[in-house]
Amino acid sequence: MSGLLNVGARALLANQVALQTAGNNIANVNTPGYSRQAVQLQTTPGQFTGGGFIGKGVDVVTIVRLHSEFLTRQAALAGSVQASDTVRAEKLRQLEDVFLGGTSGLGASINDMMNAFSDVANAPTDLTARTVVLTRADETAARFRSYAARLDELQLSVRTQLDEAAASINSLATRIAAVNDQIAAVQGRGQPPNDLLDHRDQLVRELNTYVQTTSVPADDGSLGIFIGGSQPLVLGTTAAQVSVDSVTTPPGSGDLALFFNRLGAPPVQFSEGALGGGQVAGLLSFHNDDLSEAGNMLGRMALAISTTVNAQHRLGVDLDNQPGGDFFTPITLPSTVTPAGTIAMTVNDATRLSASDYEIRYTATGVDVVRLSDNRVSSFAALPADVDGLTFDLTAGAPVPGDRFVVRPFSQAAAALQTALSSPRDLAMANPIQAQLSLSNTGGLAVNSLQATPDNFALPPAGGLQLTFANGPAPYGVTYTITPAPTTPPTQDPALPAGTYEYKPGATIAIDGWQISLKGIPNPGDSITVAPADPAFTARNGGNANALLGLRDVAMFDGAAMTDGYAGLMSQVGTRMQGAEFAAEVSTTIAANLERDRSGVSGVNLDEEAAKLIQYQQAYQASAKMIQIAQSIFDTLIQGLT
Repeated sequence: MSGLLNVGARALLANQVALQTAGNNIANVNTPGYSRQAVQLQTTPGQFTGGGFIGKGVDVVTIVRLHSEFLTRQAALAGSVQASDTVRAEKLRQLEDVFLGGTSGLGASINDMMNAFSDVANAPTDLTARTVVLTRADETAARFRSYAARLDELQLSVRTQLDEAAASINSLATRIAAVNDQIAAVQGRGQPPNDLLDHRDQLVRELNTYVQTTSVPADDGSLGIFIGGSQPLVLGTTAAQVSVDSVTTPPGSGDLALFFNRLGAPPVQFSEGALGGGQVAGLLSFHNDDLSEAGNMLGRMALAISTTVNAQHRLGVDLDNQPGGDFFTPITLPSTVTPAGTIAMTVNDATRLSASDYEIRYTATGVDVVRLSDNRVSSFAALPADVDGLTFDLTAGAPVPGDRFVVRPFSQAAAALQTALSSPRDLAMANPIQAQLSLSNTGGLAVNSLQATPDNFALPPAGGLQLTFANGPAPYGVTYTITPAPTTPPTQDPALPAGTYEYKPGATIAIDGWQISLKGIPNPGDSITVAPADPAFTARNGGNANALLGLRDVAMFDGAAMTDGYAGLMSQVGTRMQGAEFAAEVSTTIAANLERDRSGVSGVNLDEEAAKLIQYQQAYQASAKMIQIAQSIFDTLIQGLT
């Protein structure tokens, strides 16, 4: 009789535990990181009798966690990549919002400024037209500064997010180490601490949203967490710390990196590529690549436009017959000071500037200048060196082989742009030279255009340079000579006598840094004289305004015209934005699929748990009925003995 009671009691207790476990699953259906649990039962060894083994019921072996280590790890890694791609796409959307199009964009402002020179060219003495030029220039400079300020704000917000992410990583690492301690303490009791294991897995998943990790289980039940492939963020009950700071190698780049800090060891620097995934990797990629490139492109525009316009404006003459000054306040490129020396930079050709930072590397044989946007290397015996329209020069210091540092020529350009003129009379819109046709000319010679250029411009002598035309020897038509001989004469055809040049109507003739284009066919003996302009000429001339207007079509930004530079910047940001959104969509889909697979194993299905409740309830009732029957039989036996 006691055997029947024992079997019933064991069954009752086992089904009670099963009911409690199913209820616990239902209660935690919405708990993040919870893994479904199940009761593992086994038959109690039977009792041997002459009639065979008699069963003794059931025992609860353990409460198992329905969990796949592989799927959990894969889901965490996919979530890490998703977090990286998503946060980068989000930041690129914010960057795209900075560079507006349409009439409120920077491109429209640059176009308006350049087009305003046409009104001054048509009416050189009109102060209203000159005032419009200054107004448009002030507006353009203000927009450059505004865009630069918004990029600075975006950079500051990224840095703040990175610092917050580093603090979250440190907090999660400390909490994982604490859970490791708790798990190791109960591991020896012979039963798995399911809730603690779930809690630790959830912490690891949260950690992977900030930085991708790998994990290695230890014999005591603790979990080692590694970042960057091999650096131990958590070992047993010990947690290391991370921080975000400027890179140390190479110095001067302005890039940020994640630093692994462990007591008694030097900090380890991680770039975004070494981190694999997580918000930190996405934010570092945006800060160091996307945001840096956008800032360089904006700074290059400001530097190229101001340098080019200044050079042309200085060649003109203002309404008071004074030589032109700077149109924009000159932008001084930042010097980079390091223990190895001070590098200074100047612009030698604004049309060749490349939107990039540069790394200076000293070698055993000289110095390499590396364009960091594409890692193109230019090697020189020593500085100064000309690369991409910039001159790099060592102004102080004594570098040695192995020294390297980064220079950022465009980092401050946009924020520094502002106009240098305040009075419309100071606009130097007149040519410094004038062309006069001889009164004795009998042919159809006429001036098509005349302008000074910044390329080694030199004023003609006081008496001027005279171009005299004649019939050329076969097979040439009209030729001309120049007296007195210029410092830089036009390109000479080798078949013509020295000092004699072929005339082609409409072709540009470049002499001593100025250009003249003639039309019509002259008769032999006709001539034209180019001389310094007199005050009466400059008061009514707008030749330099025409030259400034012509700058809008100069190939300047990777082959694009000045007025198309902003469109190129918007296109580059848009292309990066599209690529980032596509990557985010793909990684989100992969992460969702892997999380679905993980939930299929570990997640709670309410329909399934409801069915189990009915099953366990019936088993519990049957067990209770067994005990009731055993009790009734026992009572009958007792009554029969009395």
